[in-house]
Amino acid sequence: MPEVNSNFTPSCLPALGAHLDEVAALLSSEQGKPAPAARAEVQLSADWFSHTADLRLGVEELGDDSATITLERVPHGVVAAIAPSNFPIILSVCKFAPALLAGNTVVLKPSPETPLSTLRMAEVLRDCLPPGVLNVVAGDHALGEALTSHPGIDMISFTGSVATGRAIARQAAGHLRPVVLELGGNDAAIVLPDADVAAIAPALFHGAMVNSGQFCAAIKRIYVPRAKAGALAEALAALADAAVVGPASDPASVFGPLISRAQLERVARLVDDAVKGGAHVVTGGAPLDGPGHFYPPTVVTGLPEGTELELEEQFGPVIPVIAYDEPAEAVRRANATPYGLGASLWGSEEAAQELAPLLDSGTVWINTHGDLRPNVPFGGARCSGLGVEYGYWGFLEYTRIKVRNSASQGER
Repeated sequence: MPEVNSNFTPSCLPALGAHLDEVAALLSSEQGKPAPAARAEVQLSADWFSHTADLRLGVEELGDDSATITLERVPHGVVAAIAPSNFPIILSVCKFAPALLAGNTVVLKPSPETPLSTLRMAEVLRDCLPPGVLNVVAGDHALGEALTSHPGIDMISFTGSVATGRAIARQAAGHLRPVVLELGGNDAAIVLPDADVAAIAPALFHGAMVNSGQFCAAIKRIYVPRAKAGALAEALAALADAAVVGPASDPASVFGPLISRAQLERVARLVDDAVKGGAHVVTGGAPLDGPGHFYPPTVVTGLPEGTELELEEQFGPVIPVIAYDEPAEAVRRANATPYGLGASLWGSEEAAQELAPLLDSGTVWINTHGDLRPNVPFGGARCSGLGVEYGYWGFLEYTRIKVRNSASQGER
């Protein structure tokens, strides 16, 4: 284990996996994602514990003949961790596991829309953690504000909207508290002229539709050469039409509902406004009849530049397919939003590597999208956040530097 006073114990590693089915069923029932996706999230969370446990912190020697100088990483103290509703289990684990490993204690607040699975996870872990080091408090947004402004908090880790992230940053600035903010994304996928659109269409569709599009690093818009735009839109529409949208209780469901009525209305408004501005809906484009917050996979073409559906994060199952004439135009439009979380390039490795430095985002994927790994840092540029999560670099966010400088006998 690292040379810090860790609050993370190896006995936690099998605990969540042993309750996988129970936690996944609760997650599916309250968040709406189909059972296979819920199980996959809980399993990934259990695996993330194992990867986190392998991280190490050592003491660095910085001195010379005149002094003995050491640099070590020490915990901040009490960490406030606030997780969102789209992936409540894994995004909680990604915060509190490294925080505890670094020696902090954690007050974790789940989204008010998905508290139950997080509370059950904490119960599962209670017997294998030291008393009091992980505390889960459930409540509305007023509770979140009370938590982040509390004088006993030493560091804040938040995943959620840009507006809430800004408010937290202002609160933290008043106390000079460090923050990690993983905020919204409006990830662009750029299909290059040499790409085979028929071959990449399934991967683009999956990259956009993960969790019904409720994924910060999902593809939110696709730029494609004008000559290939029609073929790509048709291929994506065929995949959308074949996908089954329904409640998590239906084993046939591939995509579940949006998290709330407000989110359903937002997605519907963005599509409707795009159509009023001249865009064309290839498939989908309206909420499904019946109870629930169901919106079908939707493909939209012909967006005029600057349409809100292009510039803002829809956080739903909508794929704008936007034609371009030159790759430079696609890069310019990809960068022309306040966000900078991720982006992807699809085509030959040589052509993609040439354009990758021009995309203003924290991650640029090539011929894939949304590939998040426990050993790779993830964070955004501009309004997509501050700091990083995951891996060694994310672990360091939950520590601060402490230097000890001891003069040698001859220098005293």
